[in-house]
Amino acid sequence: MYRPTDKMSDLMGASSKSALADNQVLQLVQRFGIPFGVGDKSIDTVCRENDVDCTTLLAVVNFAITGEYQYTPAIDVSTLRQYLENAHTYFMDFQLPRIRQMLLEAINLAGADNKVPLLIVRFYDEYVEEIRAHIQHENECAFEYHATDDKHIAAKAIELKKLIIKYYPHNEKPTIQSQEQTRLLYAVLHDIYHFENELALHCAIEDEIMLPALAKKEQLSHTTNIEVNNEQEELSSREIDVLIQIVKGLSNKEIADALCLSTHTVMSHRKNIVRKLNIHSTAGLTIYAIVNGIVNLDNIDMV
Repeated sequence: MYRPTDKMSDLMGASSKSALADNQVLQLVQRFGIPFGVGDKSIDTVCRENDVDCTTLLAVVNFAITGEYQYTPAIDVSTLRQYLENAHTYFMDFQLPRIRQMLLEAINLAGADNKVPLLIVRFYDEYVEEIRAHIQHENECAFEYHATDDKHIAAKAIELKKLIIKYYPHNEKPTIQSQEQTRLLYAVLHDIYHFENELALHCAIEDEIMLPALAKKEQLSHTTNIEVNNEQEELSSREIDVLIQIVKGLSNKEIADALCLSTHTVMSHRKNIVRKLNIHSTAGLTIYAIVNGIVNLDNIDMV
């Protein structure tokens, strides 16, 4: 476990206090915008000099190293959000395009007659598009309070590796060209494994650090709104019915079917609920419903 008084150079040079690869620790620090040339300064000093919240940086790094995180209200959500967005940029603009480039280089060595390599690239592109959609949703929702569902993406990565290992064509008689192709494919697989690990850690940071911080922030904001606005409009009985379904995680269409309403009517009720309560996220509405006894925790699916 690193502390604020430890040297930043020791952290960036991380002579593995865990199974986490040294370069992964360096990448974590880089995504907070920490430059080189830190000398013998402490982690806290370097963070202050670069306008980075030290508590948040250490929470991420120590979680990555130990797999353990104990919630602290001192986490800075804006710092953590910037870190996650920087990771998204790295994935989409560098890491995944690099893997695709190596795949294309291997295909060029395979010859135009065999279609299997092209199909593998097509599968890879579909895999990347799913990741892009996942990341775009997170960015647009500002990492709204919901658990990360990356199981489908992880399954697709496993399938991609199997396709390369089991079905990528090879020459019966090794040549210099075929050996270069094999080298490239091993590099591709290595990078896919590396990306899988990075993505798994990334999603864990979202679920274990970001989401509790967002939930707490939303709760504090809601408490403040109640104190400031004691004369807010009351919800109608039908709006309460809609709110209960929202908290259960139902879509507008599912709510419409459950309450025998049109989708348009459900959307109107949702707008009125948001306007009356001045709460814009599902997390905030859930907290409001629990605090005011509209629903209880036993009726909420937290998965």
